[in-house]
Amino acid sequence: MIKLQEAKELRDGKVNKIELLKQTGKPIDFFNNLENLCKGSIEDLTDTDKNYFLKCFGIFHKDDDTFMLRVRIPAGQLTFFQAIEIGKIAIWYGENYIDITTRQQIELRYLKFNDLYEVIKQLQNVGISTFQTGIDNFRNIVTSSFDGLGNQEIIECKPIINSMQEIFLEDEEWIGTLPRKFNTAILGTSVNDCNIYGHDCCFIVAKKDEKIGFNLYLGGKVGVQATNSGIFVEQKDVTSVYKAIINLFKEFGFRDNRNKNRLHFLLEAVGMDEFVKAIKVYSSLEFQEAGEILAKDEFILDSDGILTLNENLIAYNFSIPSGIFTGEAMMEAGTLAELVLGQIRLSVEQSFYIVCKKEHQEALKNSSLSIKYHKYQNIYFRNLIACAGTKTCSFGVIPCKSDAIEMANYLTNEIPFDDGKIRFYWSGCPKGCGIHGVGDIGFEGCKAKDENGNKVDGVHIFIGGKATLEAKEARILYKALPLDVAKEKVKEIVLNYKNNKLAGESFEEFESRVTM
Repeated sequence: MIKLQEAKELRDGKVNKIELLKQTGKPIDFFNNLENLCKGSIEDLTDTDKNYFLKCFGIFHKDDDTFMLRVRIPAGQLTFFQAIEIGKIAIWYGENYIDITTRQQIELRYLKFNDLYEVIKQLQNVGISTFQTGIDNFRNIVTSSFDGLGNQEIIECKPIINSMQEIFLEDEEWIGTLPRKFNTAILGTSVNDCNIYGHDCCFIVAKKDEKIGFNLYLGGKVGVQATNSGIFVEQKDVTSVYKAIINLFKEFGFRDNRNKNRLHFLLEAVGMDEFVKAIKVYSSLEFQEAGEILAKDEFILDSDGILTLNENLIAYNFSIPSGIFTGEAMMEAGTLAELVLGQIRLSVEQSFYIVCKKEHQEALKNSSLSIKYHKYQNIYFRNLIACAGTKTCSFGVIPCKSDAIEMANYLTNEIPFDDGKIRFYWSGCPKGCGIHGVGDIGFEGCKAKDENGNKVDGVHIFIGGKATLEAKEARILYKALPLDVAKEKVKEIVLNYKNNKLAGESFEEFESRVTM
């Protein structure tokens, strides 16, 4: 504990501007006044409101004086009536627009100031919160899209997530009080489909002797995979361990340079061994050494986008290009899920599954929603991620979402095949919200020069990220290529994979075997 205190004191000389905003009042008091505030004018919002208080509740002010609302979907699991309500809200208030995000969440855009409180209340009425989805808070806890389902299941994590959320979600002592954002993931299935190693705090299903529990990894963020803490956490102790970790981060985390305030930097300063000692003190628990990780399976959807979970159960994929969806389509998804007595599971790859009994497979396949999105059910769209880009993000360098879709359409036409799996992950800037560093082929938006020396939209191309079988950041293959040149380079990579892959081999496995 002494090392944590010493590390904190070394960085305590100056706090950043967001920390100063936190001293102006409690976020919950602001939220309790939001109804009255929304009856007035947008001009009544202060810079503090826009830069801190609103964001604590997932509300982001945009340059055109509209708002984006980030909607928390724990474990990415939506009931049919929640999906229908989200769809209605998008139609009524948000120009029929929805984004599906890489944290298994929903973002509503183009909302008007005077509608914000009403939208949040309508979401709350169906059990959905927007609390702590922005700024220095606990972001949505993610898990496998197949959590608790079929042969992939080892430990069902949704009940554990519910318990973890109860610690912080609507508690005024936690809202907006962390040194920086805190990302959490917990995986209890045999397949890693949630980028499990890329979060501040990661519980990964493991076996120690005859016990099934979790290995704890800590300190992940964009560009850095989490590190093995060396301890095994029993299922019954997850919530206690999590509470200890977040209390330590709140108390000792750095509050000066916002670029270096994530948990990763505290661990870097004090060392993992010291932090684990502190977890033991704060949790009053002793731990066994880490066990054998059980999340080792790869999965590839068939040409219809179906994953068989067991002899009676399937997950039917709806591939949504760059996560761009509509309120009408979300309502249709909810209605379809109700029809087949199924569940909606959002994925970290900005798409979703409807899970139901195998007997309803044809009903899903023949639905108007499936027919509408069938053209995207191929190797180029199925595992595609793209962040917001310049259209709705002030940090964006390239449009990104439209660029990703254009690249996927180009490859679909040039190299039509569908035997395998390639993760195309796009980030519109170095911030890396599209997690390009763990893509099979990753793209980071930049400015490049064309053959005439003119500045144009371009990308750095990365290759070899590992996000399913192990944790590894991609390496850069090409720097600052104009987008039209990037298409040709990616075409060469994909042709190499198509012509030389083994049967049923994913790109992640292929790249580990073949030098490129």
